[in-house]
This record gives sequence, C-alpha cells and structure tokens, in this order.
Amino acid sequence: MTIEQLNRNQARERLPELEALLHDAVSHGASVGFLHPLDARESKAYWGKVIDELETARVFLAAIDERSRLVGAAQLALESRPNGRHRAEVQKLLVLSSGRRQGIGAALMREIEAEAVRRGRTLLFLDTSTGKGGATEFYLRLGYALAGGIPDYAADPDGTLAANAIFYKRLSKSSV
Repeated sequence: MTIEQLNRNQARERLPELEALLHDAVSHGASVGFLHPLDARESKAYWGKVIDELETARVFLAAIDERSRLVGAAQLALESRPNGRHRAEVQKLLVLSSGRRQGIGAALMREIEAEAVRRGRTLLFLDTSTGKGGATEFYLRLGYALAGGIPDYAADPDGTLAANAIFYKRLSKSSV
C-alpha cells in the first residue's frame, strides 16, 4: 500500500472510488457527517466541494493498494486566517470496511501529520463521535489528547444523537 497526495485531476479520476468509499463508511456505521442511507447526489456534492478546495485550502491523501485501488483517504483542512496558520483540521479519515484494522488508518494519519509539518503546521485537531461510529480509542493510541466534547453534538449514521470527542496533537519535526 502507498499513501499518495491527490490533486484535483487525480481526485476527479477516482471519483467513483471516492463515492464508494464514503458509501461504505456510512453504511458500516462510521460517523463522518452523513446519515444512512447516503444519497448518491449528496455524496457527489460533497466530493465536488472537496475537490474544488484541493491545492488551496485542503490536502487530500489516498491509500492505494497493490492493485491500484483506493482503500482509504484522509483530508487536512488548512486554516488560512493569519492567527491560525499554525493549525489544521484532520477531516474524514475513511478506510474501506474490508481494510479496517490493517494499519491503513494509522498510515494515513502518519502521512497527514508529516504533511502538516511540511506545511509549517504545529497543531492538528479533529473530532469524532463517542457513539458506535466513533474512533476515540484509535486517536488516543496515535497520541492525540482529548480536549473535551459536546453532548448530542451530531447524529451517528443510524440517527442516534451522540456526543463528540475533540482531540488535538502538537507537532514538531521530531514528532513525525
């Protein structure tokens, strides 16, 4: 498996795989901002917005397997305001359900952190559900610190309201 940064054209070429990845994540309970069943138009609109922001406000990483299939993805939303150019938000860490617990998510996170450092970012933050679709233990294992959470913050894919867990990690060149 390799981790590759995709530009707009590369992401457009992989749009069917990206849509399948998001549908797989939502249908298997990942709390990534969508309810099940995920409407195809909603998925297309979401990926269109992400692709439009590439190369300006967003970095997109894809995990590609040995058969050149997209098996995972993660995004880094770059803050552009002057008082926040040291930070970025990790968004939509997605791994195909068939590839979970094989190190793909951790590899994507390591590369997200390395890319953040290359771009001069020293602080990453993210949030995840504390419900069935969340990944709190995963982020704790990766060295992220829990900052807190908000009760009933968002609905998990099945519609159940769940609190979120807000995490952060300070980065340095030696931490990645």
